[in-house]
Amino acid sequence: MTSNTHLGVPRPGARQMLNKVPEITIYFWIIKVLCTTVGETAADYLNENLHLGLTNTSYVMSVLLIVALVFQFRSRKYAPGLYWLVVVLISIVGTLITDNLTDNFEVALETTTIVFTVALAATFAVWYASERTLSIHTIYTSRREAFYWLAILFTFALGTAAGDLVAERLNLGYWISALMFGAAIALVALAHFRLSLKPVPAFWMAYILTRPLGASLGDYLSQSRQDGGLGLGTVGTSSLFLVTILGLVIYLTFTRRDERQAEELA
Repeated sequence: MTSNTHLGVPRPGARQMLNKVPEITIYFWIIKVLCTTVGETAADYLNENLHLGLTNTSYVMSVLLIVALVFQFRSRKYAPGLYWLVVVLISIVGTLITDNLTDNFEVALETTTIVFTVALAATFAVWYASERTLSIHTIYTSRREAFYWLAILFTFALGTAAGDLVAERLNLGYWISALMFGAAIALVALAHFRLSLKPVPAFWMAYILTRPLGASLGDYLSQSRQDGGLGLGTVGTSSLFLVTILGLVIYLTFTRRDERQAEELA
């Protein structure tokens, strides 16, 4: 019966697994912002400090992302270490996509913001038309997982473009920009908990906004004091955040605090 898809049940014959993504807890949002910051600082480090350039950096990180995704798709359940490795890599690649379009191809930030908004909306439309759900609580077929990661990639690219656009237009500085995007996320949370904004759009809106929030934090920590930062450098900032991510992932691996039990998905 095709009507089962309206309830979020995968079609017969689909490769079925346990849910492949974590529960949305405070740990999820903390690690997500940290991954976003690492995406910004790591891309800058590879591009500028190691002198790889945007093109070579993009090739290297894209290959690493593809390898990580192969292992992620072959896994039959959520594994914190593997999942968050993919998020870190996809944050870097999403950043590089926007940077390449802006710096190498001179595409205006207004254009990239519109293009990635349309691409993300199209992904959601095709995802819903195919599965009749956008719920991240039911990512237990390969098709749904493919839609999920494609949407994640576009959120990072869109967040980079929109964040850079706001930063250039308003010229607020790193710390004020971080406060502004943090306030925007707070408004989304308020709309969800008090004004009946549905969970799916609330989640994806917050997910997009964490990208420029993390980038602003990363720039504030890594950039020199003369440029308005704290001067920790890209190496120091990336190392600090990667160690924090690793610690949280190890904690979640042992405690399983961000896993939804299989019986809840039945």
